[in-house]
Amino acid sequence: MLHRQSLAAAAAGILLAAGIGATIPAGASAEQSRATTAPATALVVNARWGGHDTFDRLVIDVRGTMPPVSVKPVKELRYDGSGNKVPLAGKYFLEIKLSPAAAHNESGQSVYKGPRLVKIYLPTLKGVALTGDFEGVVTIGAAFDTKPAYKTFTLHSPERFVLDVSRPAGCPA
Repeated sequence: MLHRQSLAAAAAGILLAAGIGATIPAGASAEQSRATTAPATALVVNARWGGHDTFDRLVIDVRGTMPPVSVKPVKELRYDGSGNKVPLAGKYFLEIKLSPAAAHNESGQSVYKGPRLVKIYLPTLKGVALTGDFEGVVTIGAAFDTKPAYKTFTLHSPERFVLDVSRPAGCPA
């Protein structure tokens, strides 16, 4: 009797598993099924800046969900891929990486409307450059004459990454 119950339970398990497998449309792989539910890559569409009484601000506009962002001081800025030095004047630099993200659409056309390389005349922020859009990573560099004391945060609706750099004491507005 116990043997029949075990066989019945095994048969029910097999039928249940077969029924679940049948819910995937014919010709669709599990990879394709997951791809349709995966979120689209965030698109970096602009970088802009402004001066305030006690700080300079850099804002990076993103279309889609804000990806993780890292900010780190570097000795110099280099273009991703080529490794060539970015020609921005400054003594201190910050490298801002957004990933996963892109500055181009699926056709390879740029969606980034911000500056590629620009000199800025603010008390702390001296330049901004798009230094990379490669393999799911968008990199933006910022240049400064003094060591930047900064804080970062995100804003939503629309999505933005914000870098605020404090001005040194006695720095004119």
